Amino acid sequence: MTFVTGKHLPRRTFVRGMGASMALPFLDAMVPAGRSPSRILAEPGDTRLLCIEEAMGVAGSNEWGATQHLYGPERLGKNFELNVRNALKPLEPYQDYLTIISNSDVRMAEPYAPPEIGGDHRRSSSVFLTQAHPKQGEGSDVYLGTSLDQLHAQRYGQDTVLPSVQHCIESVNAGGGCGRGYHCAYRDSISWATPTRPLPAIREPRAAFEQLFGVGGTPEERAANRRAQRSMMDWLAEEVARLRRGLGAADRRVMERYTENIRELERRLALVEAQNTSGEDRELPDAPASVPDRWMEHVEIMFDLQLLAFESDLTRVISFKLGRDLSNRSFPESGVNQSHHAATHHGNKPPDILALGVINQYRISALPYFLHKLQNTVEGDTNLLDKTVIVWGSAMGDANFHAHRRAPLFLLGGANGALEGNLHLKAPDGMPMANAMVSLLNAIGHEEIDGFGDSTGKFALGSGSSGTTVMR
Repeated sequence: MTFVTGKHLPRRTFVRGMGASMALPFLDAMVPAGRSPSRILAEPGDTRLLCIEEAMGVAGSNEWGATQHLYGPERLGKNFELNVRNALKPLEPYQDYLTIISNSDVRMAEPYAPPEIGGDHRRSSSVFLTQAHPKQGEGSDVYLGTSLDQLHAQRYGQDTVLPSVQHCIESVNAGGGCGRGYHCAYRDSISWATPTRPLPAIREPRAAFEQLFGVGGTPEERAANRRAQRSMMDWLAEEVARLRRGLGAADRRVMERYTENIRELERRLALVEAQNTSGEDRELPDAPASVPDRWMEHVEIMFDLQLLAFESDLTRVISFKLGRDLSNRSFPESGVNQSHHAATHHGNKPPDILALGVINQYRISALPYFLHKLQNTVEGDTNLLDKTVIVWGSAMGDANFHAHRRAPLFLLGGANGALEGNLHLKAPDGMPMANAMVSLLNAIGHEEIDGFGDSTGKFALGSGSSGTTVMR
C-alpha cells in the first residue's frame, strides 16, 4: 500500500501485512480534486447485487394461503399493508425499499418428461436464478443456463478483486447424484457461470472471511493466531496507523468504524469456534467449527461478511442460499417445532399452512439485520441500501404439491435509483418470473437484454405499470 499525503487514494487501495490483505472502504481521499463522490459512485456497474434463494417456497403460494395474504398483500400498487401473518411483515420498517412481485410462475422447474416427475426438490434451486430447465443426469455433463447474478458479474464484476461471491447456510455435496436422477449441483448451486459451470458456495464463515481478506500463512500459523485471539487488524496495525495519519477527520472516523467492524466479526467468529470445539454436544455435530448451531446467528455472520465485501468493493455480486430443499432442519425459535420440509407438506390444512407461514416469517426476519447495516453504511453522499438491490425468491410455490406457480419474488434496496419501492405488483396469471428478471437486468445496466430463461416479455417494475406486462 502506498499513500502520499495530499494525493488522492486509488479506489483499489489495500493495506497488507503478515499475509493479510485489507481493501479499504470508500473515503473522501479517493475523490480526485474537482470531482464529486456522486458522479464517481452513480455508474450502473456500481450497483451491488445480492441474490437470496429461499428453499421450498412460502405458505402464501398455496391457494388458501393466497386468500389470507400470507405473501402477496391485499392491496396492489403503492402503500400496501402487510397483515400480521404475512411472511414479509418483518420488512415493514423498510417498506419504502420493498418491491413485491406476486403471482409469477417458474415453469422451468416443472417436470418435462415422465422420468423427471418427483425431482422438483432437486431442480428448484438451480432454476431460481437461471429460469432454465436442468438437464437430468447424475454424471458430470450438467447443463442449465447462466444465472442472473453471473450476467451482472460478467459485465460489472471484472474490475473487482472477486467478480462474485457465493455463500450458503446448509451443507452441500461435492458431486455425484442426489437422487431422482439429478446431479447434486442442481440442488446445491444457485449461481451458474455458464450452462455447464455451477459455482460452489462457501458455508464456513471462517473460509469466507479468509477469502475476503486473503489471510495468508500456513493453516497452522492461522490456527495459532486464532488460539492467541489475535485479530487480523493486529497484523495490519502499523500500516493502518500510517494510513490514518494522512487522512482527514471524516475519513479517520470511517476507517475507525470499518476496522472495529472487522475486529467485532473476528471476535464473534472466535466465540463460535471456541464453543464448538469445547467438547459440549452440538446441534450440528458434523458442521465445521466456525458454523454456528443456530441458523439465525449463522445468517447474521454471513451478512456481516457480505457487508464488508460490499463496503470495501471487493465484490459487487453475491449469491446466498439460505437453505436446502428437503432439509429437515427445524426452527423452534419461531414457535414451530416441525421441520421445515415437513411443514411444507401441510396437506392443505389451514392450521398447518399457518404453521409454515410462521417459519417463513421467522426466516425473513433475518433480513432487517442486514438492511439496517446497509442503511447505516455511508458511501459518498448516500448509503449502501440506496446503492444495492437484493433479489429474494424461490422457484418453488406451494411445496405441498411441488408446484411452481405463484412463486414468491421480491426486491429490496434502491439500486442506485432504479427501484422506487413501497410497491406491490401482481403478475398476470401464467406470467414467467423471468419477465420480472429481464426488467431488473435492464434497470441495473443491462439495457440490451430482452430475453432471459423462458421470458415472454418484460414486466415493468414501477408504479405506473399496474402489474401489466409488455409482450415481445
